[in-house]
Amino acid sequence: MAGLFLKVLLVAVSSLGCLYPLMDYCFRGETRGQKPNFVIILADDMGWGDLGANWAETKDTANLDKMAAEGMRFVDFHAAASTCSPSRASLLTGRLGLRNGVTHNFAVTSVGGLPLNETTLAEVLQRAGYVTGMIGKWHLGHHGSFHPNFRGFDYYFGIPYSHDMGCTDTPGYNYPPCPACPRRHGPSRNLERDCYSDVALPLYENLNIVEQPVNLSGLAQKYAEKATQFLQQASASGRPYLLYVGLAHMHVPLSRPQLSAGPWSQRPFAASLREMDRLVGQIKDKVDRTAKNNTFLWFTGDNGPWAQKCELAGSVGPFLGLWQSRQGGSPAKQTTWEAGHRVPALAYWPGRVPANVTSTALLSVLDIFPTVVALAGASLPGGRHFDGLDASEVLLGGAQTGHRVLFHPNSGAAGEDGALQTVRLEQHKAFYVTGGAKACDGSIGPEQYHEPPLIFSLEDDVAEAAPLERGGAEYQQVLPKVREALTGVLQDIAGDRISRADYAQDPSVAPCCDPHRTACRCQAV
Repeated sequence: MAGLFLKVLLVAVSSLGCLYPLMDYCFRGETRGQKPNFVIILADDMGWGDLGANWAETKDTANLDKMAAEGMRFVDFHAAASTCSPSRASLLTGRLGLRNGVTHNFAVTSVGGLPLNETTLAEVLQRAGYVTGMIGKWHLGHHGSFHPNFRGFDYYFGIPYSHDMGCTDTPGYNYPPCPACPRRHGPSRNLERDCYSDVALPLYENLNIVEQPVNLSGLAQKYAEKATQFLQQASASGRPYLLYVGLAHMHVPLSRPQLSAGPWSQRPFAASLREMDRLVGQIKDKVDRTAKNNTFLWFTGDNGPWAQKCELAGSVGPFLGLWQSRQGGSPAKQTTWEAGHRVPALAYWPGRVPANVTSTALLSVLDIFPTVVALAGASLPGGRHFDGLDASEVLLGGAQTGHRVLFHPNSGAAGEDGALQTVRLEQHKAFYVTGGAKACDGSIGPEQYHEPPLIFSLEDDVAEAAPLERGGAEYQQVLPKVREALTGVLQDIAGDRISRADYAQDPSVAPCCDPHRTACRCQAV
């Protein structure tokens, strides 16, 4: 039934216009004048300290480090949430989860996704004459109209959710290890709660599953090939383009690339980091060869490292979240501590973005939407409020002023998902709720509510080790400003046009190319 439904949708879309297979675009609209192209690359679970340009101990990101030297590096850049679906929804809408409805992750069996009344960045640019492509992890709904091809992307090639949400014949490195896909029907082998064995991981090209299970060891190269083909053909078309690449790296399972000699290279994480860096380098090289001076490339991450994966998780750099680690649990992914949402970020646009510049502006993944829309000369969707800002002056004009206030939504470790109970106010940060995600040792930090809030000075304490004394002058000066900012955003959201995501699940919507075969196997094409 699921396959028949997708075929019906394909026919319906084709009758209205065209669905864009990679090698046969069906172009509409006028040819390009001087509108810029955009390439947005989003790493997965990459720590702030994994980028060599950020952290001197890291030696595995030569291409990204070169991009930093040729462009702008951001050292106070934040994910819009510290888990997958909410962060990606905010990137594509410029709105926090309390507005766009996406407050936690979608599942393999989710019937819904990013609400259909939310307008994506791809839809805005598509209407402005852009060719739009998406490569990699989507995780905003795969069933029916929630699929990328119906959310503004002319072309899609990738996995509809995280690549640990399905079995493969090449399981890669995970902690705990997960088994390969079963090859015959029998009792479920899903002995570990974090492993999936019933449905193999699907790889889509547009609406079609082209491989199930995916061969993870070759996925990075496939992404590079499809991305460079898209760039080549979109550039040759004479139209501006948007390419959004959602990397599998550095989320587990880490693939098993060929390891070179030397003790450092034997670490799976380091080898996988280098593989990711090569992939990004291939995309950048293609941009440089086809449209170097008219393409803005933005690299960042969706959240911090997944600490419970132990040596397979990335580096938080100096953002140690010491107050929380003393209470128990991890202060990284799924938390509102700095390690959970402060992410690497680079901007590259020769001749427009100055080279070898470090920006200390407080910015966010939320800012990608309004910034790209402004640079494209398009208009923001009407009738709704946005949490991101146009960062053009920081990127092109040398300004160092970004947000005065950022709100970090709860992302699973403590508090209600999506609720705004952590406030960044300039160099201060206030917590109304704290909690630690699952750590490598299995511990989980207790959920604790704070009224009045804990307040840290990041200027003096990036490790978030010791909150300000509640009776001190600095605390008393900051507290009313925090309360005012939080009250203001909650009132604004209450009066905004907000959406509600459907988180219902139905096993029949799990992607499956052949339900008669164990784990839904099909041949690669």
